[in-house]
Amino acid sequence: MATWVPSPNHDERRPVVIVLHYTEQDSVEQSLHTLRTRNSGGPVSSHYLVGDDGAIYQLVADGHRAWHAGGGRWGTITDLNSASIGIEIDNDGREPFTEPQVQALLRLLDDLTTRLRIPRTQVIGHSDLAPTRKIDPGPLFPWKRLADAGFGIWPADDASPPPEGFDAMRALRLVGYDTSDPQATIRAFRMRFRGDAQTVLDEEDLRILHALTLPDGAGLAMAVEPVPGG
Repeated sequence: MATWVPSPNHDERRPVVIVLHYTEQDSVEQSLHTLRTRNSGGPVSSHYLVGDDGAIYQLVADGHRAWHAGGGRWGTITDLNSASIGIEIDNDGREPFTEPQVQALLRLLDDLTTRLRIPRTQVIGHSDLAPTRKIDPGPLFPWKRLADAGFGIWPADDASPPPEGFDAMRALRLVGYDTSDPQATIRAFRMRFRGDAQTVLDEEDLRILHALTLPDGAGLAMAVEPVPGG
């Protein structure tokens, strides 16, 4: 229908977020099968799978759109599949993540953020973008360990408490959360920053939210020289 007149002025899809999941299955072999076929919701995939022994498998090219995120939003992004890299981690949601697995994930995050120019702060969980539907990678996931290596966001230990009248819901939206279901959002927030699934904010939550939303990242704990596995 059209005359092909190619232009060199283009590039591949450029992801801007990395989304972490757990597989909630019993083995890498089972997860590889599921990610190449379907689960109860239909065809599903991710770009990478990290085994509990530290092996890394790639299933979808970085420039292609994997089917891992589903409905949800993060900040202004509403089609996360089109804007993200999906990493599945071999874990059933009830056991700690292994050391080889965490080391491999840190190496993978370093490669992806460097090679694809994804901001190191833009590493989130499935539950962050879909708090009403998902809980992975769950309260056992070592977010502080990732933050110590320079990935994601984390409050500084000495961050001050918020001022009087601090608006927690607005702060959650500034971080990136969809607050249309406040209880689900608070649960997702607490799984990431407090390691539990409570649905009520306390004073420590307010301190964390204040730190995460200070201008210029003044309340964030950032690694001086991020070294994966360090």
